[in-house]
Formats: sequence, C-alpha cells, structure tokens
Amino acid sequence: MQRLYDFLRRHPTWVDGLWALVLFGISVVGGAATEESSRSELPAFFLPITLALCLVLALRRRMPEKMLVLAAAVGVAQLVLDVGQLPANFAMLVIVYTVAAIGERWASRFALAGGLCAAPAAQLRWPEPQTSVAGNIALAIFLTVPFALAWVLGDSIRTRRAYFAQLEERAARLEKEREAQSKVAVAAERARIARELHDVVAHNVSVMVVQADGAAYVLDAAPDQARKALETISSTGRQALAEMRRLLGVLRTGEHQEGGEYVPQPDVQQIEDLVEQCRSSGLPVDFRIEGTPRPLPSGVELTAYRIVQEALTNTRKHGGPNAGASVRLVYFDDGLGLLVEDDGKGAPHELYEEGGLDGQGHGLIGMRERVGMVGGTLDAGPRPGGGFRISALLPLKPAH
Repeated sequence: MQRLYDFLRRHPTWVDGLWALVLFGISVVGGAATEESSRSELPAFFLPITLALCLVLALRRRMPEKMLVLAAAVGVAQLVLDVGQLPANFAMLVIVYTVAAIGERWASRFALAGGLCAAPAAQLRWPEPQTSVAGNIALAIFLTVPFALAWVLGDSIRTRRAYFAQLEERAARLEKEREAQSKVAVAAERARIARELHDVVAHNVSVMVVQADGAAYVLDAAPDQARKALETISSTGRQALAEMRRLLGVLRTGEHQEGGEYVPQPDVQQIEDLVEQCRSSGLPVDFRIEGTPRPLPSGVELTAYRIVQEALTNTRKHGGPNAGASVRLVYFDDGLGLLVEDDGKGAPHELYEEGGLDGQGHGLIGMRERVGMVGGTLDAGPRPGGGFRISALLPLKPAH
C-alpha cells in the first residue's frame, strides 16, 4: 500500500485522469438513463461538453489556469446552447478548489467570482418548474455554498502550504546562520590558539637561548653551573613541546578531547613559577601580590599569565644587559590589576610595539587583543628615566 501511495503521489496527473474517466462514465450512464426515462434525446452538444469538463478534471493540476478558463468557456456554452446541468459539471467545483489552492492569484479571484455566479446563472437559465421565485432563489443560494466552500478550502490549503514553506525557509536560514556562527567560533578559537602558540614559543625559546649562551660562557670555568643551565634548557624545552603538542592537537581535532593528554591552561598561581623560571635564566624579577587572592574566571587568569609572560619575554629580548623587572598583582573587589615594569636600556619603544627586533612579532598587539577579549584595559609605554611599563586592569565580569 505504501508503494502504491508513493506512486500515486509521484503521478498526480494519472490519478486525475482516472477520476476523469470515472466522471465520464457516470455522465454517460446518467445521460442514457435520463434519455430512457424521459423518452427524449440528449442535447446535441452533450458529448463535447462532457469531454471538455472531464479534460478539465484530468489536467487541473498540470494547467490549473488554462483549465479554469476552459471550464468557464464550457459553462457559458452550456447557457448559450441550452445544455442543461450535467453530472460532469462537478469538474467546475473541483477546478475552483484547485485554482484556489495552487493557481495564480488572479485565477483564484476569477474562480471565486465564477463559482458564486454559476449557480444563480443556472437557476435563471433553467428555473425549477412548479417552484416559486423565492424557492428558486433559495435553491440558487444553496447550490452556491459548495462553490464557496471549495474556494475557502483551497485557499486555506494555499495559506497552510505557504506557512510551512516559510517555516522551512526560516529553519534553513537558521541552519545556515548556525553553520556560519560555528565557523566564526572555530576561526576565533584557532586565532586564540595561534596567540597561545606564539606566547609559548616566544617565552620558552627565549629562556633556552639565554641559558644556552650562559652555559657556553661558563662551560670551562664552572661546569656545575653549565650543567644546571643545560638542565634548565632541557626542562624548558620539554615544557614548550608539551604545550605546543597540546595546542597543535587542538588544531588537528578541532575540539578539546575529554580526558586526553592536554594539560590545564596556565593560571595566576603559575605566574610565580614563571617568575622563578625567569630568575633562573638570569633576569632579576621582583614579584609581589597585593590584596586577598581568590579564584578568578579562567579567561582572566589565562590573560594575566600571558601578559606577564609576554612582558618578561620582551624584557629579556629588548631590555639590554643588566636589566631587571618587577611584577605586581593587585586583587581589587571588581577585578585584577597587573603592573609589569623593567629598567632596561635596550631596544626603543617602537620595537616593543612591533613585538620583536625583526618587526614580525605580535608584542603589545597580542596583549591588547587578550585584554579586550575579557573587557579590560591596557596601558603600555616607556617609563620616565628608561625602561618600560605595562599596566592592565582585568574586570571580573566582561563589560557589556
């Protein structure tokens, strides 16, 4: 049964043709019975008009507007040629419904007007004998109701189809918007990972270079100190590889793996370890915490860690010899304050802005992006008398 139903849905014209044959058979049989009972011949145009109305029924969905015009022409011909009402006139009722459901708007209005005029015109042309004028009027009104109901039903089907089409279009549009938002989110995540990768490489490689230079300098004079420097290089390299492996793994998979090998993101508590690492590489750093430490949003903690990491890396790269730095963390009621200063006399302020001596890094640009992501503010510039200062305020709640 399902296959038969699907076949009939795929071939609606065949279905309409079958119903047209049924209507033609009913019309012929009914006409013959009427001729035999009344002992009068059928009208001369009975067969052509019946065939035309059956054709209207057969092609109603393929050519609704043309079939409506044909039905109207057949109706006028019936009135002019005095061919009374036939069983095949049922096709007029069907074409009114069809045009109201799937036809053009002008055809729908024409079908409504024609349907409302068909019954009164037929009653005027062939009034019922032995029936008063009021009776004929009532009969005309009664026969008009099916045409009106057919048009209303067809128009309701049209409205319902338009509503569902609008829902489907809206769902498709929402799906496209959701896909676009997903792509934007993926792009933003990859940009964040790229910034993480830059911070990891810039900091750890800088530490390794400094330690390697120191080890080469004291290799003969102080082997123990050189061995300690090599151990620092080894541990720093492993840490850099672990973080790079984690970040590149995210890029490959497109999402964070649950329960995988990835280590947690750095937070404020690890800033002290970062400072110790810088001290071991030969950069004096004064580290202080003011206020009462408390848990912070992960985005704020990661931003704070990366700002300090970038600032200390720039001090090592551009501060020159004998440079020192200081790091202050200040816990406010509504945010976290950061102050990183150095007293270096090395590269000028413009190179800090560029992010590297080759002008190809991120530097302060990346810092400003990170701070902007959490709704904070960043102030960076040279200190009076030399050196560089970076001050940031990270709110606990992003600004709306």
